Amino acid sequence: MHLTGLHLLLSYACTNQCDHCFVHSSPGAPGTMTFAQVRDAIHQAKELGTVTQVYLEGGEPFLFYPLMLMAVKEARAAGFEVGIVTNSYFATTVEDAIEWLKPLRELGVGSISFSDDAYHSDKNDEQPPARRAYLAAQQLGIEAGTICIEPPSIKTDEHHPGEPIIGGDVRFRGRAVDTLSDDSLPRRSWSTFCECPDEDWVDIGRLHLDAYGNLYPCQGVCVGNLNRQSLKEIAATYDPEQHPIIGPLLRGGPTELVRAYDLPLNGAFLDACHLCYRARQQLRERFPEALAPPQVYGIE
Repeated sequence: MHLTGLHLLLSYACTNQCDHCFVHSSPGAPGTMTFAQVRDAIHQAKELGTVTQVYLEGGEPFLFYPLMLMAVKEARAAGFEVGIVTNSYFATTVEDAIEWLKPLRELGVGSISFSDDAYHSDKNDEQPPARRAYLAAQQLGIEAGTICIEPPSIKTDEHHPGEPIIGGDVRFRGRAVDTLSDDSLPRRSWSTFCECPDEDWVDIGRLHLDAYGNLYPCQGVCVGNLNRQSLKEIAATYDPEQHPIIGPLLRGGPTELVRAYDLPLNGAFLDACHLCYRARQQLRERFPEALAPPQVYGIE
């Protein structure tokens, strides 16, 4: 593991309860970091010596504005580049958004990503919050970008002409498995998902940290817990082959995860994430530390 990025999930709480959310965020979701946890995480990232970037996300980090400002200040003092991901709920007008973002510019935030899609705004809104926030960031000279996740749709596979695949950038893990896995979408046999399309499990470059100490490269697949080991120890002792979930994924993707534990999942699935998530749901009680926290799997 050569960790260069640490993403702090300041909270699982959010103003929205989006259908595609990886971590089941909602207005009432528990799990918010304390000031002490944020300071400790940034200190440990500095001690590790390889981290260069800290991202603040959630949930919705702007719900905990004083905590977010402190995290930016601490991370910048430690020499890290800082980025933020937000749904821009606060941007009621461009003028208001400028006032919310101005302190972040003064503290040295490097970039902010605004969620700008149908999941985060009213489709009839000519200028949704993310657009207002983006304009405010531009006026302040803050590097800004947008994240757009379109609803699942059917399109033709460019590599296999005529074969339908799912477009729209939704990953079928978390809440999306229950809310967006429409029966009309094309599915493939479980035996065809022989690799993980998203993660480099050997050379992990970034980890997400939540309020419970869980460190995961992919939501719900933990490689350690900061409440039990230091970040330096976790990075030094990480062995992907010995991890009960990552090991099979390395050897043969979600298909191998099903085979390794003889799971009753020999049907058809939307994508690799869909099969992997269903397999992990069945393995949670067997490997609770490797598959945490429960709320990422929709368990209160």
